[in-house]
Amino acid sequence: MSKQSEGAQLKSDPSPPSSDDQIVGRELALKVAEAALNKKAASIEVIDVRGKVDYTDYVVVMSGRSDRQVAAIARGIEEDLKHKYGSRCSGVEGLPQGNWVLLDFGDVVVHIFHQDTRGYYDLEALWLDADRVEFEGQQADEGFHFP
Repeated sequence: MSKQSEGAQLKSDPSPPSSDDQIVGRELALKVAEAALNKKAASIEVIDVRGKVDYTDYVVVMSGRSDRQVAAIARGIEEDLKHKYGSRCSGVEGLPQGNWVLLDFGDVVVHIFHQDTRGYYDLEALWLDADRVEFEGQQADEGFHFP
């Protein structure tokens, strides 16, 4: 086989995007919300905290109805972003318990709460003055509200 045909064969192999193609910021936050919706997360909020905190640009908060669902949402988000977009999570806290899982993607920090835990911590109240980012499918979880 010639070198040219070998090269063509290598390029056809599926691989995650290179680091130059990785998504960041708002686009990454929206992909997190999309992946969460695929795992049936509820009450998803994408909060733009640029200029309000120095550790991230966006915070995404959501709920799961059980500890197993919270863990499944976290794994689903992490796998989707890694395989589809080449974005790797730099830190995970709260697994395997599943009451509150934090995923750190740098520009985006994700908080996945068990529905019974979310109201107690009320993280959204920390950023009442921050803009909320609307996304497709957001109304899909209307009717479910954390206590």
